[in-house]
Amino acid sequence: MVTVRFFAAARTSAGVDHVDVPPGSLADILTGLTQTFPGLDAVLPRCSYLVDGIAVHGEHSITVVADGSSVDVLPPFAGG
Repeated sequence: MVTVRFFAAARTSAGVDHVDVPPGSLADILTGLTQTFPGLDAVLPRCSYLVDGIAVHGEHSITVVADGSSVDVLPPFAGG
């Protein structure tokens, strides 16, 4: 399984701080999350993603998230 951790507005929209999902492409994982947590649909397009602590920039369809990995969902943060 892959542990997806939600932060800030993503956590609020999902209503949980983390969830375990099957491995696969990041794009497939994100699609599954919006089906499970419809409130994320408006938040995820603005988010940044870390897979095992490494930033993913626009390669969602080709980024494979392996079993045992983690994905951090990071909405834009205000302040500094």
